[in-house]
Amino acid sequence: MDRIDVMRLFVRIVERGSFAQAARDLQIPRPTATHAIQRLEADLGVRLLERTTRNVRPTLDGSLYHQRCIRLLADLDEVESIFGNAEPRGPLRVDMQGTIARFFVLPALPGFMARYPGISLSLSEGDRMVDLVTEGVDCVVRAGDLSDSSLIGRRLTMFEQITAASPAYLDRHGVPSAPDDLDGHRMVAYTASATGLPYPMEFGRDGREWEIPLPHDVVVRGAEIYTAAGVAGLGLIQVPRYRVAHQIAAGQLVPVLEAFPPPPMPVSVLYPQSRHLSSRIRVFIDWLAEVFRAPLI
Repeated sequence: MDRIDVMRLFVRIVERGSFAQAARDLQIPRPTATHAIQRLEADLGVRLLERTTRNVRPTLDGSLYHQRCIRLLADLDEVESIFGNAEPRGPLRVDMQGTIARFFVLPALPGFMARYPGISLSLSEGDRMVDLVTEGVDCVVRAGDLSDSSLIGRRLTMFEQITAASPAYLDRHGVPSAPDDLDGHRMVAYTASATGLPYPMEFGRDGREWEIPLPHDVVVRGAEIYTAAGVAGLGLIQVPRYRVAHQIAAGQLVPVLEAFPPPPMPVSVLYPQSRHLSSRIRVFIDWLAEVFRAPLI
């Protein structure tokens, strides 16, 4: 490994707190990672890492070296992206909500892999706020309002949202024509990952907004089961229109209160402030922006 590769390895070990996980992230053998750091410490004449049976932590010298490495690697990536013709390569770990991946990202992904064959992509599904640095994730794609100030975000799109229910539910409870008609109605409760509390139903018209926490029999966390609960007739749901277009066409769900739509749902890609934005992360984020510039349902 050359010195630049060793610096990238050292940064990832500090972030992950583990030789094994950093080596796995960078797709190198664990013994190679251990030997490279030992050689780096010998060349510098200082101990950079404190190793225990549970984790690995930087020493004071290691923390200083880590910050310098981040700045140097960021500068190097920027210079290469501006003046060089080197193709982005290496591992890229991304976490995103499953419905976003299924409807938008995966259908277009072969084009990205053909454009950047040197990038090895690891894609996981989730809708919780992961600790990107600790878990070794390079960036996440999330829907909804995000308040984590430790992350840098780029808005990708805004999803139109609708309120819907199954025909069977509407037969039992009636079809509301305005939010004031929701007395006696029920919702499928979707819980916030941060608080564990159900989101209220939201409506808007002519600058006025309503938040109505309807009673519920079922509490869910997860986009797929939320939609399925609505199809099963367990209550009103509010979802991006694209996600239920098939169910609406099949007659499994019926849009209601269309004159009082929920606010649009933002979709963003986020990455840690502390991590230099490598060329492979940069091209992936730019590609995501292209994907979401295409017309949405």
